[in-house]
Amino acid sequence: MPAAGSPLSYEYDEHDHSSSLQTARALYQQHHGWLQGWLRCKLGNVADAADLAQDTFTRILAGRDLGAIAQPRAYLTTVARGILINWYQRQALERAYLDAIALLPEATAPSCEEQHLILETLHQVDAMLDALPSLVRRAFLLSQLDGLTYDAIALRLNVSLATVKRYMKQAFLACLQLADD
Repeated sequence: MPAAGSPLSYEYDEHDHSSSLQTARALYQQHHGWLQGWLRCKLGNVADAADLAQDTFTRILAGRDLGAIAQPRAYLTTVARGILINWYQRQALERAYLDAIALLPEATAPSCEEQHLILETLHQVDAMLDALPSLVRRAFLLSQLDGLTYDAIALRLNVSLATVKRYMKQAFLACLQLADD
C-alpha cells in the first residue's frame, strides 16, 4: 500500500467533494433554464429540449472539473451542440429506417420488437462509424456501400493501396468489437 502523501495514495477530502457538489449545483441552477430555452428554440419542443439539457449536464458532470469552466454558457452550448448533432443524426436514421419499413408489404414487415432491435443495432453501427477517423470511415463506406475495390478507393482518396488496407482493417476490427459487445 502506498505511503500517505505519495502520488499513488488517495485520501478522501470531504471539503473538496462538498465544494464540487456546490459548484455543480450552482452551474445547474444558474444555467439549466437558459440551456433548456436555447435547446427549445433549436428543437421546437419542450420535451426533447429537457432531455437534451439533462444529457448535456450529465456529460459535463461526468467529464470535467467544473471549477475550470471559465465561460459556462459557451461551454454548455458547445457540449449541447454536439449532443444535438448526434440527436439529429439519430432521428434521421430512425426516419430513414421507418420509411423503408413502410414500403414493405405488411406480411414481411418486422414486428415492433424486431423493429426496436434493428433500430438499436443501427444506432450502434452509426456510433461505431462515427467513432472512426473520417478517412477510415469513408474508405469503409466506399467499399461496403458503393462496392468499390481497394484500388478504386485508393485512387478516390488519393492514398496508397497499403493505406486503404490499413483503413479497412481498422474498420473491420471496429465492426468485430461491436459484434462482441
